[in-house]
Amino acid sequence: MKIKLANRMDRLGTETAFEVMGKAKALEAQGKEIVYLQIGEPDFPTPGHIIEAGVTALRAGETHYAPAAGIMPLRQAIVEEVESRRGVRPKPEEVVVTPGAKPIMYYLLMAVIQSGDEVIYPNPGFPIYESMINFVGGKAVALPLLEEKDFRFDADEFRSLVTDRTKLIIMNTPMNPTGGILTREDLEAVADVARERDILVLSDEVYKNIIYEGEHVSLYALPGMPERTVLLDGFSKTYAMTGWRLGWGVMPVELAQRVEKLMINSNSCTATFSQHAAIQALKGPNDEVDAMVETFRERRDFIVDGLNKIDGISCITPKGAFYAFPNVKEIGMSSQELEHHFLYDAGVAILSGTAFGKYGAGYLRFSYANSVENIALGLEKIQTVLKKL
Repeated sequence: MKIKLANRMDRLGTETAFEVMGKAKALEAQGKEIVYLQIGEPDFPTPGHIIEAGVTALRAGETHYAPAAGIMPLRQAIVEEVESRRGVRPKPEEVVVTPGAKPIMYYLLMAVIQSGDEVIYPNPGFPIYESMINFVGGKAVALPLLEEKDFRFDADEFRSLVTDRTKLIIMNTPMNPTGGILTREDLEAVADVARERDILVLSDEVYKNIIYEGEHVSLYALPGMPERTVLLDGFSKTYAMTGWRLGWGVMPVELAQRVEKLMINSNSCTATFSQHAAIQALKGPNDEVDAMVETFRERRDFIVDGLNKIDGISCITPKGAFYAFPNVKEIGMSSQELEHHFLYDAGVAILSGTAFGKYGAGYLRFSYANSVENIALGLEKIQTVLKKL
């Protein structure tokens, strides 16, 4: 039988990091040594007190269905976290907990975007933004992030992209894949447009705790923005909990109710014992998190210095997250070709900048969520291959 797929499947993109990982694992199975610098996942264990909270919850029988929007103790803990970090206190009924942060993006777009509606999103940016916009039938409008502005955007260009069809603006800071951070001035420009034209904003802040320079400014905290912002955050990056699948959103009540209904129709709920562990993540000590961020800072400095010593590569210093996004245009090969050569010839898994949108052409993304020793080995292998090409 030949299965006929719905046309919408042709509009669905992917996250290339997982595809490259699959190729790398296949090479590894053939005996090739691989250095993994492509995946956006902390290489640290989940802090012990969080694991213990999850184990305790399992032993206490927290293995059954939970409310679709999340258990109330976790939603309350999120309320307190938002108030502490952003100075605005939402209501618990404005909080929705999901299995990972991606569902918030998907449910939001499903709930508010109709065919032909325009969504402005950062490019290069997290690939699921563009994928999901296209999937639900919206028009993805790319906002270029510019290296000469530390991978921030030009405010005049942003304003020129806004039309009467713009229904949603997506912002991400600190950013994947560039490690850039938006300033208060940048976010004020977005807020001015959102307030003036009454446009909803998705503020993706999952890397907010991984900052090396400057401060985190939240769109949600700006005047007049809580009522027109969906605040997206999660536990994967800050607490090294990628496999726990825990994310959350804060949004106006009427939207939260629709997102909750989408949860009921798709996932039913987020794992109950994971939610109890998440409470401990928010309320427990941050010593291990602080140590992790400091280690990332050391690795950042090491990889940026190493990349800048390779002929044909230049790399500005990222201010947040755990990614370096070097310019490789002088090498004279496309980003995709370099991704291929580095994996198959050097045994180093990295990502082409085009995996994050058309404005990523001429760049590569390196994740420094790996040891300094492995980063050094990877850079050495890359340098050797480039001399042969």
